[in-house]
Amino acid sequence: MALILVIDDSETIRRQIKSLLETAGHQVVEGVDGIDGLEKAKSVPDIKLILCDVNMPRLDGLSMCIKLKEEALPNPVPIFMLTTESSPEMKTKGKDAGVLAWITKPFADAKLLSAVEKILSRPTA
Repeated sequence: MALILVIDDSETIRRQIKSLLETAGHQVVEGVDGIDGLEKAKSVPDIKLILCDVNMPRLDGLSMCIKLKEEALPNPVPIFMLTTESSPEMKTKGKDAGVLAWITKPFADAKLLSAVEKILSRPTA
């Protein structure tokens, strides 16, 4: 199916999402924080989607998204935030940083999978 980059400083959350996505047939690459995620987003070919937390050490998720946008990668990857942050201001900052979708933790597995499949099934530009 698709190669998905999951970036979260919580090993428990990464494991949960990885298990869910792999059960659905996807492959998963993990990033432990924004810096690690940024490097993997730039160096691992064929990533089709990034699932990212906002609040992480070293580099937060929104700053990572801004850096990815500034890098102007040849094949931009849709970014999906999975976070405890739910304020309209944060969502606006996310949209400005290039975030395509936003789900608040805790999340229902079925809702997450449905959103992932919807994003992956979109035609690419």
